Amino acid sequence: MTISLLSCIVVLNWNGGEVTLACLESLATVMSPSCRVLVVDNGSTDGSPEKIRAAFPDLELLLLPSNIGYAGGNNAGFRRVLELHTEFVIFLNNDTIVGSDFCAPLLETLQGKPSSGIAVPKIFYQDRPDTLWYAGGVVTLSTGLIRHVGLRKKDAPEFDRPGATGYATGCCFAMRCRDFEAVGGFDEGFSMYAEDVDLSLRIRSLGMSIEYIPSSRIWHRVSASYSGAPLRKLAKKSFGLLRLFRKHRAWSGMVFYLLLLPLRLAGSFGEALRVKNSGT
Repeated sequence: MTISLLSCIVVLNWNGGEVTLACLESLATVMSPSCRVLVVDNGSTDGSPEKIRAAFPDLELLLLPSNIGYAGGNNAGFRRVLELHTEFVIFLNNDTIVGSDFCAPLLETLQGKPSSGIAVPKIFYQDRPDTLWYAGGVVTLSTGLIRHVGLRKKDAPEFDRPGATGYATGCCFAMRCRDFEAVGGFDEGFSMYAEDVDLSLRIRSLGMSIEYIPSSRIWHRVSASYSGAPLRKLAKKSFGLLRLFRKHRAWSGMVFYLLLLPLRLAGSFGEALRVKNSGT
């Protein structure tokens, strides 16, 4: 007999080891008969699937034969979510720690506001728990402007106002399964970065909103995969954004982005130096 679930949280792992285990431990208070966690392993070679299975024997672990990227891995996870006849899906990065009540506000928004297409939480830096990483997203394709609201700012009342925002970060967001399926899921042509902006733009093109929900909170271990490699991170991010501009025919945005690339490179090295000096 098929068991109907209200929601399923998809956590994508690739050589995550202890990072993924910490995320799953934080999700323990969220799991219930109506909320399931699905771990999708993207062809890990570090033994992390075995560690996850040993620590959480009751969790479902979907093993993929190779690393097919963020978009491909999450799309594979979603196909399994559809088999579970789940109403909502939450995509969650493995390098996060969630608040015990992070799930309910996102789902309540989608349930209570039919025009909403995506619900996204307030996100803090894990190593600076009172400092914001995401409090909404701004995207203006014509000028190439894509940024997080509140980035690196201390949390304040001004960031506690829920409402429509420009785009949802792929770090964590919730959707109705029917909407994610209708829009075609993630575009797997994006190898890494910008697939979340692209998804948000496609949802908005259908007349649905992206809702920022600050009562839902998580903490993000930012750029754990690229610690000490700012040039590599910037290159991958740039390739993703240039593909986004091309796909959405934002030619002026592409020009502006390329013109400002040297400043972004300097900023990336500055952030890497700050992290190194802080010892985190």
